[in-house]
Amino acid sequence: MKNRLRIFQIAFTYIGTIVGAGFATGREILQFFTQYGHWATITILISTMLFIWLGTRIMTLSRKIGAKSYEDLNKHLFGEKVGGWISLVMLVILIGVNSIMLAGAGSVFMENLNFHYQTGLILTMVGTFFILRKGIQSILYMNSLVVPMMLILSMLIISKTIETPGAANFLTLTTEHSLPSAWLAPLLYTAFNLVMAMPVLVPLGSQTGHIREARWGGIIGGAGVGFMLMAAHFAMSAQMPGITQFEIPMGSIAYQLGWFVQTIYIILIFLEIFSTFVADLYGISLQLQQRTSLSPQTIHIGIMLICYFFSQFGFSSLLSVLYPLFGALCFFWVLRLTIFGFVSTRK
Repeated sequence: MKNRLRIFQIAFTYIGTIVGAGFATGREILQFFTQYGHWATITILISTMLFIWLGTRIMTLSRKIGAKSYEDLNKHLFGEKVGGWISLVMLVILIGVNSIMLAGAGSVFMENLNFHYQTGLILTMVGTFFILRKGIQSILYMNSLVVPMMLILSMLIISKTIETPGAANFLTLTTEHSLPSAWLAPLLYTAFNLVMAMPVLVPLGSQTGHIREARWGGIIGGAGVGFMLMAAHFAMSAQMPGITQFEIPMGSIAYQLGWFVQTIYIILIFLEIFSTFVADLYGISLQLQQRTSLSPQTIHIGIMLICYFFSQFGFSSLLSVLYPLFGALCFFWVLRLTIFGFVSTRK
């Protein structure tokens, strides 16, 4: 029973780390999947299989080599020197992406809860600091509460969408986009989100008692991500092409389900951003602990202050500059994991 609980904690943490600001709002799903019409149903299945396969590989390989942070895994895959440089580049970009997460949390407070933008940032940072003091266990507990709520909301959205006239659009919707771009989208999407989750997947796998727990956690977690992808695509495709005009497409769908569901959804958007921010900060701090003699609390505060500074530039401007650069690095990293990681795990 204890082993099964641990498996689901790992799976929920995997899902919670993947489900960040872009996923929660629906923009990422619309951009990478729904806009490609009926092809999206197939490409989501491809993405789901990649999440299961590669997410499981990251955790099981991390446990086999005893990786303390994602830098150890990079050095194992790329060699000591190249892996170290890649880790430094990833550190800079991950801090940038977490600045985006923090800015997104501030935007949720400002636009939906009528708080000041700075108040949202500070409350998020304070909450993160206290959760990180408990280590990986607190991240597991947090996601064990948040992710089941997200899955229930996904099922509610599916049940309501079935009743709409456009419910079959996910199988019949046409697109003007080229077929090669539709097939490339799930590869880019999976690569980006896996590297985003790597700072927590590596310690999650290496600190797992049994490799079987890491393997099943990866399988269930990857399948859960795929289910939530399909649920969001199913709901948005039913309202294409009108849904594309909204900045937060999933928010417009939640609005149609009534004020109660909309309120729950807004809270979940923040919790999804918050859980990703906490998990990534934990993984980044593990890498910095290997490179410095600073205490974990000092590192946590330092990273959050840097993120706070960059979050002043706003959510959308940071998104447009950093995501393309990060996407290119992610694709290269996952390609390396696919080719060379397999050799390593067979030894």
